[in-house]
Amino acid sequence: MQSRGHRVANKIALVTGASAGLGRAIAMRLAEEGATLVMADIEANGLAETERMIRDAGGTATSVVADVTEEAPVKALFAGALAAHGRIDILVNDVGGGSSGRIWEAKAEDWDFIIRLNLRSAFLCTREAAAHMRERRSGRIINLSSGSREGTPWTAYYMGNSAYSAAKAGIHGFTRGVALELAEYGVTVNAVAPGPIETEKTGPGFRQIEHLEYGPIRATPLRRIGVPADIANAVLYLASDEANYVTGTTLAVAGGR
Repeated sequence: MQSRGHRVANKIALVTGASAGLGRAIAMRLAEEGATLVMADIEANGLAETERMIRDAGGTATSVVADVTEEAPVKALFAGALAAHGRIDILVNDVGGGSSGRIWEAKAEDWDFIIRLNLRSAFLCTREAAAHMRERRSGRIINLSSGSREGTPWTAYYMGNSAYSAAKAGIHGFTRGVALELAEYGVTVNAVAPGPIETEKTGPGFRQIEHLEYGPIRATPLRRIGVPADIANAVLYLASDEANYVTGTTLAVAGGR
């Protein structure tokens, strides 16, 4: 790929949620730095486009359409990756999202869906990766948390989404616990917690509320909304040898919020 580096050269990286947004940016950044990508998502068209973009730029990638909130597809995803490549060096759990509305209006099924999408997917994929990485005594696991783990002013004041905050706080605790479990095996487990990041999905919503008192720009000390590359670069750092002595940490990439 153009301007290709070597920070994760010859590593096998599995990235979930790679069909668009942060997942796509993360997959492409790891490929730029030499990793071979295995990507998973439930959105087939977007996933195929990410694969095409990486290949067109000279990288190596394959994609698997899979629902990573279900056990059987996750087991098949990891079995296929191991059969093809013999190992998995990096796991990025990017799958997440969801909206539950204000707490007094929230539906139980929305709460359950959000917890399942964000937490269960990370659990299932991490469990498969951990078993393999523990045996090899090597590996990097990176989860996507969020600034929402501590509450997001613009979300809370203008729309509500406590289920998402709870899920991302859960990712923070999950990351810490699994990091301690795997530390003696040389496997690091960290999280990245994005602040307001403009993607194709979030951009229009941010622009609608950016002028409000608790809007994302006013509530962010750096006074700007981030871009996917800000998160992809943080994930790359945690996946690289530069982060050998970093584990159990949630790295906030949130403009100071």
